[in-house]
Amino acid sequence: MHYSETWDLDSIFAGGIDSPALTAKMSTIKQQLTTTADTLVHWRAAADTPDADWFTQLVNSLQAIQAGIDQATVFVVAYQSAHADDTKAAPLLNQIYQLDNQLNNLLTRFKKQLVKLDQATFDTLVQQPALQAIAFNLTEMRQQGLALLDDDTEALINDLALDGFQGWSDHYDTLVSQIQVPYTDENGITQQLSAGQAQNMLAAAMPNAQRAELMRNWEHAWQTHAAPFADTLNHLAGFRLANYRAHGTTNFLQKPLELNRMSQATLDTMYQVVADSKDILLSYLKRKAQLLGKDQLDWQDIEAPLTLGQLPNQTYDQAADFVINNFRQFSPKMGALAQHALEHRWVEAENRPNKRPGGYMENLPETHESRIFMTFTGSPNDTATLAHELGHAFHGSVIQDLPLWRQDYAMNVAETASTFAELIVADASVKAADDAKTKLTLLDAKMQNPLAMFLDIRARFLFETRFYAARQHGIVTPDTLSDLMLTAQKDAYGNALNTYHPMFWASKLHFYIDDVPFYNFPYTFGYLFSLGIYAQAKTQSDFEDRYIALLRDTANMSTEALAAKHLGVDLTTPAFWQAGVALIKRDIDEFMALSAPLI
Repeated sequence: MHYSETWDLDSIFAGGIDSPALTAKMSTIKQQLTTTADTLVHWRAAADTPDADWFTQLVNSLQAIQAGIDQATVFVVAYQSAHADDTKAAPLLNQIYQLDNQLNNLLTRFKKQLVKLDQATFDTLVQQPALQAIAFNLTEMRQQGLALLDDDTEALINDLALDGFQGWSDHYDTLVSQIQVPYTDENGITQQLSAGQAQNMLAAAMPNAQRAELMRNWEHAWQTHAAPFADTLNHLAGFRLANYRAHGTTNFLQKPLELNRMSQATLDTMYQVVADSKDILLSYLKRKAQLLGKDQLDWQDIEAPLTLGQLPNQTYDQAADFVINNFRQFSPKMGALAQHALEHRWVEAENRPNKRPGGYMENLPETHESRIFMTFTGSPNDTATLAHELGHAFHGSVIQDLPLWRQDYAMNVAETASTFAELIVADASVKAADDAKTKLTLLDAKMQNPLAMFLDIRARFLFETRFYAARQHGIVTPDTLSDLMLTAQKDAYGNALNTYHPMFWASKLHFYIDDVPFYNFPYTFGYLFSLGIYAQAKTQSDFEDRYIALLRDTANMSTEALAAKHLGVDLTTPAFWQAGVALIKRDIDEFMALSAPLI
């Protein structure tokens, strides 16, 4: 079947970035904010026991405003992602951020009013039939209200964040749009690549020397702009740390853990198992170096595909059909959702200039759809990315009937559905191989996930914890940032590489995202969590129903409670995490056995 490689944004707001429908939506949101603000201003929870119907209407109004803002944000960010050189999106996005800022101020007042309710009144309200589905979320908001400052101070922090916190995050996108990386092809023709194009090219098949040259150019391009990137990162972190201090904590991991609804004990246990399991991955890296004709891998070789077998030149249509068909083997509903998404142009995959690098999925709460951004070049990694993002979209589809706050799952469990989807496609690709060399090539592609989750993302986590510790004492210079990154990479990779990527602190978008601090460890969690689910999926006849039940609970309890309820495991003990490592070791053992005759 043929699928479009460009997405449909007009069905969200017709008319592009100048859409009259978007303008009208923003006007509606402004009116909703004014009306709801008036309601909240006159509510004195300590004196006025709210009527259940009145309270429910207030809760629904707040959720409706948030849904409208999210819908508009997804649209503008999507346009900006696909048109990185268009200057119209940034000012419009800032207007939406101002609306979101007003909503945050209302939510601050709402949470503080929840604190003022006595426990009996609060319990009665959240047990109303219309609110039972979000009882956990309202309880969480009440707990958050305990740490809030006075209304004026919280409003001031939110206002300053527009041109401070969010402003610096937006500035990163502006800087990235200016990155140009020279690339000389096999015919000796040199062209200037955008950051997104160069990133995709580094993961493509090419001779070692050509990849090494591109990596040097890539590193140099970011190094040339090191000063503005360092300013951006320092000011983002500085704002975040100042905000933490104002709310009574200097523990910069406290908020990331709260946002992921997980404990420090779970994080510590997971990373201890990851550190203890590093050696099995290092043996794989050594073998891959031999297969590439090198004594030791360089940074750019980690994602370099092996080309031992004759892989078909997969088109986008073939990749899409492969994902759909293999999703159906585990869950007919997953397969149906993927087909619907592709047929209705939810995916932007065209390989062209002026697109931002990377990939993502965003849910549209008002139209109950998703939009997926990526760049498809035909590699096995691209098929994996498509599966990954469609896994996210499936998660969104099975919770779209729930109240918006019940859909607000944390990032760590968000990565569960996506990584599970990737595992399905990766295993299917390996099994479909009809000779040892092709199977080796596909196993290598499959190994990109554990390599990233155990080594690369651990390096990011080590870097970020050390950076934030240093930033508490002042500005961190570009050279020091590079030193911290190099040390973190060497620690995570056990000095197994010949060269590293010291400018990774500049080239990685995740360090510059303002609304999600420590955008790293949740990926490792999601990967290992999904391995546990995947293992169960192969033995449970009612897997689809159990899986959907787990996904529907992802914003309804703590991470530890979710695992105990749906998987029957304790995340604070090593056993669960070690079971995931055993599945990785199985793949590495197969890779080592198949590749031994080639050495």
